[in-house]
Formats: sequence, C-alpha cells, structure tokens
Amino acid sequence: MFGWLFSDPLPVATKAPEFSLPDETGQKVTLSSLHGKNVVLVFYPGDDTMICTKQLCEFRDRWDQAKMRNTVVYGVNPQSPDSHKKFRDKYKFQFPLLVDTGQKVGEQYHTNSLFVKRTVYLIGQDGVIRYAKRGKPVPEEVLAAAN
Repeated sequence: MFGWLFSDPLPVATKAPEFSLPDETGQKVTLSSLHGKNVVLVFYPGDDTMICTKQLCEFRDRWDQAKMRNTVVYGVNPQSPDSHKKFRDKYKFQFPLLVDTGQKVGEQYHTNSLFVKRTVYLIGQDGVIRYAKRGKPVPEEVLAAAN
C-alpha cells in the first residue's frame, strides 16, 4: 500500500525513461533530444525553499565543471512556470527548470510522493543512468559519473 513512499531511485546501468516536459518559458525538453550529452536531473520539492535553493545554487556555482564534462542540468518539480521563472531569475540559474505537472515524469523516475522526493540522476550520453541518489549529493560526486 505504501510502496511509493519507500521506493528506491531507478538503478544505475538501466536505460533512463524518455520524457518530454516544458521549461519555465514553455520550451519543450525531451531526453531523446539530449542524446550525446550527459544530463543531470535534480528532482526537488519546492522553488525558493532553503534546501532546494542551496542544492540548485551548488549546481549553478559548478556550471563550468558541468560544461567541461559535456553535461546539462535541469531542475524538475511540479510547480508552475511562473514560480520556476521567478526562482530561476532570482538565483540566476544557467539551466532550465522543468514543469512536471502531476509528477508524471517523477513517477517514471520514482520521485513522486505527496512531495517530490529529492533525487539526483546523471544520465550518460547514451541514455543510460550513471548516477542515482536520494538527498542532496554534492555536484562533484554527481559530475564524476559523467562519461
């Protein structure tokens, strides 16, 4: 009955589920269009909240490291485009924030719950999950999995 509450992230070495989500400007982002790049997905509970802000600012502050590893970063949660835009503008994130209405992609990635389960994935250039961890891992740990 409460399996969703205790679910683990998707396993490393498995193919990442395809997704298509709008960012805060309405631009669609699909996983298949990112083939050939490493993709970090940061599923986080709320815009402009203490831990979420700190987590996304850590990725912002390591943007050069991500670019050197051919890596793009996306924040993901179900909040509105307007909320995402204000949050992104306030903290000057170089990366988009994706709108996961109804946590449909969160369900595919085992992050859906009453609140989004804070989870970070790194998907390799080939679409295979190279890193998956709950919580707030440091960006260096996540980016070390880039191929």
